[in-house]
Amino acid sequence: MTGIFITFEGPDGAGKTTQINRLAGEIAKLNRKIVFTREPGGTRISDKIRSIILDPEYAEMKNQAEVLLYAASRAQHVHEKIIPALNEGSIVLCDRFIDASVAYQAHGLGISVDTVLMINRFASSGLIPTRTYMLDIPAQESLKRLHKRAGGDEDAGLDRIELRKLEYHRTVREAFLGIAKEQSDRVLLVNANRGEEEIAADILADFYRLLDQQN
Repeated sequence: MTGIFITFEGPDGAGKTTQINRLAGEIAKLNRKIVFTREPGGTRISDKIRSIILDPEYAEMKNQAEVLLYAASRAQHVHEKIIPALNEGSIVLCDRFIDASVAYQAHGLGISVDTVLMINRFASSGLIPTRTYMLDIPAQESLKRLHKRAGGDEDAGLDRIELRKLEYHRTVREAFLGIAKEQSDRVLLVNANRGEEEIAADILADFYRLLDQQN
């Protein structure tokens, strides 16, 4: 049985983890193998790289280094975990993938999209998600949720990327919307500025349609 690769994307604070957990619970009822993972991270080496990428202590990190570190983490993750799971017929649910690099590093940092895509196609051996759920919220709401999650302190508990200014997060959101529009055959844009139940219902309905197509 061929596996299915599903990714969740969108601005920080959009509720990706909540919706991944909800979908995983539904998939479990189907007696299908599930692998839940995230980027950056997902393997021992990738998690080490994640700790460097997101640590606010490394404020001096250059944009080129950021792009390459994300790609290095992804290369290990894809080849050690994701591809083997797909070959075993698992449904892989991944919190972020290459779309995030295009939004956060290419558009957000002003690096050529072609360059970021070339690096990440090499890192991932050209792996493309079967379906991507793009959870969308305004940038202002994104930062509001992040600060609430951090306990109300404006900066405490936020990682190096989350600490960037509102304009950066607006640029990232617009990039995600552009990806959803340009690749609507793969990406389902989901309004995440609603209740969790409504969001989950939209995702689940699409997932079952996807499953029917795969069978």
